[in-house]
Amino acid sequence: MYVSAQGDALTTEERAYLFHIVRKSPILENNIGRYFNYTGPEITFGNNKLNYDSIETHIINNPEFLTIYTSEIQKSPIGLLAEASNKVAIWELNKILLAKRMKDDETFKIYQSRYERFENLLLFHLPAAALKDEDGGRVIHPKTEQLLNPGLHLNDKIKMAESFHFLNDNDQLTTLNAINKSINEYVKQRTQEIFQHLGGRSDQFQNVLVAAGDGSLTAGLLEEREKDENGRWNKGLPKAIGLFPYQLQFIPQKEKDISPIQPRRVAGNDFQTFGNNKITNIHLDIWGYNTDKQTTVVIEKNGRTYHLFGSGETRFLSPDSAFAKGTTYQYIINGLKNQIAVIDEKIHGKKGYDYWIGFYENKKEDLKAQIFNLEHDIANVTSYTIHTKKNSKKAVAGELDKTYYDKKTRKEKQQLYIQKNGELEDTKRKIQALKKEKEAALEKRSILQSKLDHAVDAFGRNWVPFTVNEGLYIYEDSTTFDMTTQEFRFPAKQEAEQFEIRLLAIPNTATTNQADEVMMHINVTSTEPDYNARVRLRFNDVFASNSWKLDRPVLQEEDSMSVRVFLEQLLDKKKEFRLITRGNGIGKWNGFAAVYNASQTELESYPTSKEDSTFKRLRTSEVNIFVDRAIIMEINSFTDPVRSKFEITNQSVADAKNKNNLTYNQILSAYRTASILFRLQEELNVKAGEYFDREKAKIIIDRLNTTFSQAKILVGKVSLKATLLKN
Repeated sequence: MYVSAQGDALTTEERAYLFHIVRKSPILENNIGRYFNYTGPEITFGNNKLNYDSIETHIINNPEFLTIYTSEIQKSPIGLLAEASNKVAIWELNKILLAKRMKDDETFKIYQSRYERFENLLLFHLPAAALKDEDGGRVIHPKTEQLLNPGLHLNDKIKMAESFHFLNDNDQLTTLNAINKSINEYVKQRTQEIFQHLGGRSDQFQNVLVAAGDGSLTAGLLEEREKDENGRWNKGLPKAIGLFPYQLQFIPQKEKDISPIQPRRVAGNDFQTFGNNKITNIHLDIWGYNTDKQTTVVIEKNGRTYHLFGSGETRFLSPDSAFAKGTTYQYIINGLKNQIAVIDEKIHGKKGYDYWIGFYENKKEDLKAQIFNLEHDIANVTSYTIHTKKNSKKAVAGELDKTYYDKKTRKEKQQLYIQKNGELEDTKRKIQALKKEKEAALEKRSILQSKLDHAVDAFGRNWVPFTVNEGLYIYEDSTTFDMTTQEFRFPAKQEAEQFEIRLLAIPNTATTNQADEVMMHINVTSTEPDYNARVRLRFNDVFASNSWKLDRPVLQEEDSMSVRVFLEQLLDKKKEFRLITRGNGIGKWNGFAAVYNASQTELESYPTSKEDSTFKRLRTSEVNIFVDRAIIMEINSFTDPVRSKFEITNQSVADAKNKNNLTYNQILSAYRTASILFRLQEELNVKAGEYFDREKAKIIIDRLNTTFSQAKILVGKVSLKATLLKN
């Protein structure tokens, strides 16, 4: 059985490959694997491991061997449906481009219409220089087509584009970006179509492939992604290294051997929550895991950041940074801080540049003072006059006031003067050299500070705290991340809000631009609060006015597999089973469902008609059964706002109504919830006997009856025993 949600069903090859990837992916196998029923022969390797490549071929040749239960798959986590669909879309595009390149006419003929769709996207985005005239029209230049080889890594694509003489620098960048944009648009379209074929439902669907790193071919790409969980090569899964777009920019380079076309090491994508009281569901699927580097994803909204870290061992993301091993982005940040601290010490430290510049500046001033004094001394000792007394012998001889020259003193002063000037010039040179070194250090510090600021901004400055319970991470603003499904959810709000998802490539060192690639698939979808209920039943206007008698079965034939999954889970006595029942009274419409209305304001009559849709849509009851970490059954009933009129025969219920100031609508909705509850109990007991042997059925029935017998229905602020409302 294969049921398509809309349009043409998947091809036999696509169904076979879908089965293959689900079986090979632990997260997909654990969540939706049971809904792919293969009844053909088991083909194994010599070690008894299943050979899924051969089984895939067998399914293609014998499609009746594979049954896909889309009615059940559609109740699974919506992000996992998108992940499986995205993998098929990438596989398909990889197959199409290889068939085109290898001139495999037989394969290409099968996918020609889809290649033409991809080609039309390219023709729309490519610059004129990347096209050529042919038969009166414009076609993709044959050399441009060489860039579509999905096996090429980014650096090879850049070198090839730079070798095309018909493309200038701007055309080269535009051409590569056009190919990236076309790939993302095509994969998004095909992913959404496959998603819908699998029963996925979402009126908002965004799908993005993104890569970050230096664009070289790394172990993170070739080894980590292409091996399964046991280290074996996944022959059936495409490498697809050329199909994950990098965010490219043109940066002029000093070195001629470095291309000015550079990929971003931090790749950011902007999104918006959906508002209108819808959950924004984000599913992240990392490719290119590298066990030496801790994969890091940052989600930022309103200046607050949520962090997810990857593990090469399990391929899962987690908000817990201790969850993964390898070099971390924080290690890079700390490395930059340490280098800045070393430079700061070198500049401002006890024996740093500032100290020595100050030391030599003082010495310079001291030398200048000494030189000034020497100049004065030399001027004074150059000559001096001896005055003789008039009655001396020299005076008699006529040798009065004779001037004498002190040659020795002058020579000493002059030599010292020359020495000090030499010291002054040497000191000036030292000061100049120190200032130059300081300037270089400051420039280096500025570069490091810029890198640090960029890294800290990318990593986030305002982390949102969280708590964790059995792999479910709950942030303080009610945002959640489920490790078992890899789904990150912003809670439902009326207003839409901007947010960014950043993929961080971790550089080899704090200062290098070399960074191993990491690739990511992002899917963002809108969901209703109860979309993933394993059993989801809706009863609209099934009760007569002022009545709670249910004249139809609760369960329908199409619910059989979901009910079986639910009952099967009850066999696990370690798994908690919680029953939540409510009589909500008057409901209000939130845009897509009836919800609790705090005001409970009643009307005496219908302003128009009872059949008016604004009233009819409120007369609703629902059953939701969630099977996850715990088994949770919810039953809710709502009424429209027109006052109910009926007699309450149970005195305990009447007393509770009067004591707690409850309305008749609230009591009526409680009776309706009880009616569904006990009818459902009967039907589930019967189903347990049909689906399981006597021993298992007894365990299930006993657990159901025990839980149902203890049920209390919440009405306003009071809880009423469900048995009081049974009649």
